[in-house]
Amino acid sequence: MENDEKYKLKKVLIICSKGTLEDVYAALVMGNGAVMEGIETKMFFTFFGLDAITKKYMNKLHTSTVGNPSMRMPGGLAFPTMLGGLPGVEAGVTSMMKKEMEKLDMPPVDEFLELIEAGGGEIFACKLAADMFKLKKEDFHETVKDIITVGDLYALCDGPGTQIIFT
Repeated sequence: MENDEKYKLKKVLIICSKGTLEDVYAALVMGNGAVMEGIETKMFFTFFGLDAITKKYMNKLHTSTVGNPSMRMPGGLAFPTMLGGLPGVEAGVTSMMKKEMEKLDMPPVDEFLELIEAGGGEIFACKLAADMFKLKKEDFHETVKDIITVGDLYALCDGPGTQIIFT
């Protein structure tokens, strides 16, 4: 028997595992969009994604230039991967990306986290990754609700209409 039952999206869990500007903002945009749509939103930051919620690094994220075959400059010009390794190139590309984001009125990471929390979203850090990087609760932005295990994460995923998104 085929199950054609459909469920409306009620809850989303977004996992951010990378700390590049583009990966962190992808997670933040999706999280903020879910909150704005009235979807219960949980965000889980792990491994290098912890940089997005670590006070020391959150507003100093960089664009990945090396090994990014889809790298484009604003205006659509292709960016050869080999150039990414040259001194100053990553900083320049990051600066250009941030300027383009400012033109679109995209907030810095800390403000984005505050918007998500204010909308009812919950933000969590991965215990394994936090332990690995020797990070404590006080190292994280105040919007981080807790440091949780993967088992705790799965407990947040209950109920029909729940989706997990990995960025």
